Amino acid sequence: MELKRKPFQGVLNILSFNRHFYVIGLSMIVLLLLSRLLIDWNIILFWTIVISFLYGLIMPLIVSAYVYDFSGYYNFKWLKDLNILNSNNKHIVNINAGFDETSFILKSKFPNTNLQVFDFYNPEKHTEAAIVRARKVSLLYPDTKQMTTSAISLKDKSVDMVFLLSAAHEIRSNKEKISFLKECKRICKPNAQVILVEHLRDIPNFFAFSIGFTHFFSKKTWINAFKSAGFNSYTETKFTPFMSIFKFN
Repeated sequence: MELKRKPFQGVLNILSFNRHFYVIGLSMIVLLLLSRLLIDWNIILFWTIVISFLYGLIMPLIVSAYVYDFSGYYNFKWLKDLNILNSNNKHIVNINAGFDETSFILKSKFPNTNLQVFDFYNPEKHTEAAIVRARKVSLLYPDTKQMTTSAISLKDKSVDMVFLLSAAHEIRSNKEKISFLKECKRICKPNAQVILVEHLRDIPNFFAFSIGFTHFFSKKTWINAFKSAGFNSYTETKFTPFMSIFKFN
């Protein structure tokens, strides 16, 4: 089975999972418009505030449509471009944070590989409304195993590749992040790779998500965390200006 995405599913996901932000944002715009009945606004200041709110609501949808619906991210052509599909992988692990859009696609790209899927979602730690809503609609890959970020139930040096696809940023604590990556390192064979795909806390994502870009981590943060976990080298490939694909080993 391969997960088939609907047209504009990336945008629909953003709207669905973060609808509380859009309710608040639209409510603020309505209140601002009504406030003109009571307040003698400076017209330039008024429209600057209104346009700022509109920008904050609309731009994430435009960027999400570009990245998730039109860039080919879920076609996984980037696997071939990075020579990942040509690798001799027998055992692959895909780890998610309670929302899995990639495991069925990965299995279709690696049909002869043993793919194991793990979910580190913890309702006590991962309490953001968007995560809770995403988990309710996530399609569960067969035999997906629950895990903690400090323990992956696999043997040492048993895995050829680990995928962390837009999931690891949900681990907010740097200490917990390093502990998790040490577990990834433990299960990796000597020549294995960890594939990390993430938005970064950088200028393009600031213009895309405004203050929401703080939900992501900087390139420096990721590199330091992986180095602290025992990984020695990495390569970075930009997939659109808003997303980076890292290969750590």
